[in-house]
Amino acid sequence: MYKINEAATIAGITAHTLRYYEKEGILPPIERDSGGRRIYSEENIAWLDIVTCLKKTNMPMKEIKEIVRLSIIGDQTIDDRKKILMDHKRKMMRQLEELQDNISKIDKKIAFYEGADEC
Repeated sequence: MYKINEAATIAGITAHTLRYYEKEGILPPIERDSGGRRIYSEENIAWLDIVTCLKKTNMPMKEIKEIVRLSIIGDQTIDDRKKILMDHKRKMMRQLEELQDNISKIDKKIAFYEGADEC
């Protein structure tokens, strides 16, 4: 079990962000101890890992919340969650192709400039 600052450190985010995620339904409900302090389990840490991954890949918060909502409902929503992730992956693959194309163009320009330096 982890306290909020420990969980935030593991996830690479701030405690403030962690509270925001909980408040906004971006994480499943978090348990609390007898003093009302949040306690994070390994399962919560795993959720934080996937949420931060999806956020870093620019998945809209609305879709992240939907995955969480569907997960709370149960296994009957696996196909729906899988579809959201597959759609997101397709978007990422298109972005990757575009990025690779742009890198190639930059490499050509660098090669051009390197050739110009030799003159």
